[in-house]
Amino acid sequence: IPNNGINSLLTTLCAFLLFLGAVAKSAQFPLHVWLPDAMEGPTPISALIHAATMVAAGIFLLARLLPLFISLPLIMSFISLVGTITLFLGATLALAQRDIKRSLAYSTMSQLGYMMLALGIGSSQAALFHLITHAYSKALLFLGSGSVIHSMEPLVGYSPDKSQNMVLMGGLRKYVPITRTTFLWGTLSLCGIPPLACFWSKDEILSNSWLYSPFFGIIASFTAGLTAFYMFRIYLLTFDGYLRVHFQNYSSTKEGSLYSISLWGKRIPKGVNRDFILSTTKSGVSFFSQNISKIHGNTRNRIGSFSTSFGVKNTFVYPHETGNTMLFPLFILLLFTLFIGSIGIHFDNGVMDNGIAELTILSKWLTPSISFFQESSNSSINSYEFITNAISSVSLAMFGLFIAYIFYGSAYSFFQNLYLINSLVKESPKKCFLDQVKKKIYSWSYNRGYIDIFYTRVFILGIRGLTELTQFFDKGVID
Repeated sequence: IPNNGINSLLTTLCAFLLFLGAVAKSAQFPLHVWLPDAMEGPTPISALIHAATMVAAGIFLLARLLPLFISLPLIMSFISLVGTITLFLGATLALAQRDIKRSLAYSTMSQLGYMMLALGIGSSQAALFHLITHAYSKALLFLGSGSVIHSMEPLVGYSPDKSQNMVLMGGLRKYVPITRTTFLWGTLSLCGIPPLACFWSKDEILSNSWLYSPFFGIIASFTAGLTAFYMFRIYLLTFDGYLRVHFQNYSSTKEGSLYSISLWGKRIPKGVNRDFILSTTKSGVSFFSQNISKIHGNTRNRIGSFSTSFGVKNTFVYPHETGNTMLFPLFILLLFTLFIGSIGIHFDNGVMDNGIAELTILSKWLTPSISFFQESSNSSINSYEFITNAISSVSLAMFGLFIAYIFYGSAYSFFQNLYLINSLVKESPKKCFLDQVKKKIYSWSYNRGYIDIFYTRVFILGIRGLTELTQFFDKGVID
């Protein structure tokens, strides 16, 4: 190609079409809408196909074809741009989802964006390494969510709108302790907490992003903090606090119900579908600025006094831990989540291959034939540089965890104090502006960025209108 042996325009077109196939396969923007909808399938399928294998096929394809793409700078820039948009968009769309599997689906989309970004900047080694670590961690999270859904079904019945709704969960840590422990480790891994698997691969992608472009580095680092926020949000809504399923019809007003309040606070924005909105509090209660009623002793007694039999065996009032058949895969995936990251750790052993510091196990497979980072990799990884990068990435993750805990951890005590503080603060334009920003972010996230609505109105309704016009012309004019 550099010697004009092949038509550059034709090569660029072929590479672009190959990349479009990977975009659809790996749920990259704007062809990502199928992945959250695919969560309606069985959870083991979501864990295996929609998190670890099928969606990763596009990433693996581009990694294998990287010598072709790397000779086309325009295509490489386009790949990195699409990856950056996808990783940020996936993180923002996961912020306000209530379905536990749909939240994990948008998380998968965001992590695939990290891999695509790494490929776009020429770091196929980091992309494939993150593909491996993410596969184990996300499969663990999906199977853990399946265990949670299975434990909720005796309470709410076989209804995905309820059994998968995190707002009806809460307090599951004392009912499903094994699932809770494995889910927590998977969450911390995806957040990038060392020494878990995803820390090593994500840290390498962040470092290479900063080396390639500060713009990509800023977006990737900021999204790392968002990842920690929404993942810990999923954990806290599911396992922390009180079991909220018993309060879905509990309200002090005639019109109020658990379905009428946004989990973020305030009333539901008009653009949000009310049928899918749930809350943890009664009507008229804002999750941020109003008083949240405590659970009094008589209420707890009413919950505990529910009959556990009703004349029928195996009727549960509270969730229960799943069987060994469902727990055994969680333990296996947990072991890999804890230790698989060690295969990609750089060691200061001075071993070189093609100008690139080798890994201990995966170097021959993961090392690309061409890399944009050869010049900066002419020496083994500097320990000081690694520690500096690790501290910055872990700090972002810890900040995201902290913010998530402020908003969703121990809510019954925290927001009680927040109401007292807010009562002393007068309404100001700045506060009103922040409330509006909060509503806009929530509405954007819950409505999936309005992308699905746009596709429905433009493409689906447009095609249906065209077919109706064709039918009218066929019957009314031709016939």
